[in-house]
Amino acid sequence: MDAIVPADPYADSYLDGNALAGPLSELFAVDVTAAVSRCAHCGSTGPVALLRVYPRGPGLTARCPDCSGVVLRLVRGPDTAWLDMRGAVRLAVPLAD
Repeated sequence: MDAIVPADPYADSYLDGNALAGPLSELFAVDVTAAVSRCAHCGSTGPVALLRVYPRGPGLTARCPDCSGVVLRLVRGPDTAWLDMRGAVRLAVPLAD
């Protein structure tokens, strides 16, 4: 028997974590959307690409898909980027051979 998953009333207000690929490519030499993050709020782990990215506001806010806690925030100014990752316990980044 399949579990019944309630509809997400906010599904139209966020993007998936792949929306972070372009902005984070300015900061990291690897594709961070393939990295696995651990949420500091609920402990769930998963690829950054599965975070829910809210693009409205002065920057991007990525929330955990399980508990909605803020995992990271990215704000880009003309010559500076601010990356707040207080909501991630760790980020495991796969490296090329």
